[in-house]
Amino acid sequence: MRLRALLDTDALGLRLLGGEDELDRTVRGVMTTDLRDPSRYLSGGELVLTGLAWRRNASDTEPFVRLLVSAGVAAMAAGEAELGDIPDDLIAACARHRLPLFAVNESVAFATITEHVVRQVSGERAGDLAAVVDRHRRMMTSGPAGGGPDVVLDLLGSDLDLRAWVLSPTGRLIAGSKVSGPALPVDVCAKLAAEHLAAARTGRRGPHRLALGGSTYSLFPIRSSGRSPQGSRDVRETVLSDWLLAVEADAGDWPDERLDLLQGVTQLIAVERDRRDAARTVRRRLAQEVLELVQTGAAPAEIAARLRVAAPVLLPGLGAAPHWQVVVARVEWEGGDIEAGPVAQSLLEEILVDPLTTGPEPSDRIAVAHSGDEAIALVPLPAVSAEHDGSESGLHADVLLAAVRDPLSAGLDDDGRVTLGVSAAVHSAEGLRGALEEARHARRVAAARPGRVCAAGHQELASHVLLLPFVPDDVRRAFTARLLDPLRDYDRRHRAELIPTLEAFLECDGSWTRCATRLHLHVNTLRYRVGRIEQLTSRDLSRLEDKLDFFLALRMS
Repeated sequence: MRLRALLDTDALGLRLLGGEDELDRTVRGVMTTDLRDPSRYLSGGELVLTGLAWRRNASDTEPFVRLLVSAGVAAMAAGEAELGDIPDDLIAACARHRLPLFAVNESVAFATITEHVVRQVSGERAGDLAAVVDRHRRMMTSGPAGGGPDVVLDLLGSDLDLRAWVLSPTGRLIAGSKVSGPALPVDVCAKLAAEHLAAARTGRRGPHRLALGGSTYSLFPIRSSGRSPQGSRDVRETVLSDWLLAVEADAGDWPDERLDLLQGVTQLIAVERDRRDAARTVRRRLAQEVLELVQTGAAPAEIAARLRVAAPVLLPGLGAAPHWQVVVARVEWEGGDIEAGPVAQSLLEEILVDPLTTGPEPSDRIAVAHSGDEAIALVPLPAVSAEHDGSESGLHADVLLAAVRDPLSAGLDDDGRVTLGVSAAVHSAEGLRGALEEARHARRVAAARPGRVCAAGHQELASHVLLLPFVPDDVRRAFTARLLDPLRDYDRRHRAELIPTLEAFLECDGSWTRCATRLHLHVNTLRYRVGRIEQLTSRDLSRLEDKLDFFLALRMS
């Protein structure tokens, strides 16, 4: 299609700002991006849609426009929703480089333009299929109430009798149509994701087909505009983060028109993926700021101030300051020049979503930064008083591992590894640095194990490990704080003297009579205090291992 045709379509809400002499250029595709350098994702002939989030000031404009022109794009369309009027420096730069520039009215969603271009470029389809796509467009672009991917899948079911689901690379069910019947079982989702990842690694062209439980599924990759492999781009950069569309049908004998329709549907769903990724920008920035403060040794008060900003963003409506956990992940590939940090970041953002929840929204409660080759997640937990609940809450390494190991192992094939480390929960800025080092050390413990996907938690950093000289001091301090801070807090609030009781109990070798005599207590009072210690720490003072841990924690405190 020609650029001129876009102006003739009133529903697209485009206004020409420059490049009238270039309107006969051919548009071969469309890409939505706010990357500062999207050139590696461009192959030429695209209409580039941008919300201008890449532009911090006027000096960013010239390099961005030059990159688009070098990549051979057909034109740029800039949204007015973020900044209002399109900046003059952008209009001038496009004019200098003869790049046609459109303004997109804030009332028009990029998805409307994307679907229109995709439909026109794909060619004519049968009348009934075109009607379905048009209905998809209206539903997807009618605003937040439009329903997102679920609406598209509902229409596939009602109009084409296709049961379909959107899955994450870890097998989490993101969307499913109401007419698809019962949700796919968790084990089926995991197997479909594993097949999709394995097929992607071999370079086989989709859709991939899999017979499972008496049904045949066809798997279509969903690649967001900024993630699609172009040219020589290494598939390993995106294979662990791309969504997939699973359709309960054998697409092997489908006509080209129906295959084109499904490819168009994946592009519509990719728009929703782009929206979710754009929403993560603020949370990623918060995590990066906190991480930099922690790693540079900033004062706890400064870190606490940033945490107070992060808490309402991640847990809106929360009355009290939450506890925090830190999760560290690393993705390692054999050979190839792959920037591992962003890959681990995208993957960790998916891993930390409860696999039993559906929809994209749970991911809006996760803040992940990357530093070097590792990704670091700041996970908020609603504060639960240890006084009333001695059980350990939050993320557990073994639960995370069980949910993602099989699908990810297929995507890693025989040349990749994912390792995860999970810290204990901390309830103050002072404990965050220790939690970070603890998570990093746990990840190194996981890396020493066999397997493509490995994880370790703070529970596995046993006291005897802490005696080894290579363990960082912050890990030792985190271990001590985890055991003793609940007791110190309780003592501070209730003047209960649990710490002195614990010290005396250990010095008396666990003898109730000698300890009670030493503390001038009745034995029943001593038993109550020891019971409270065990409740607050989830430890058992009749076990030698737990006695040893308390002994070392007291000596190192």
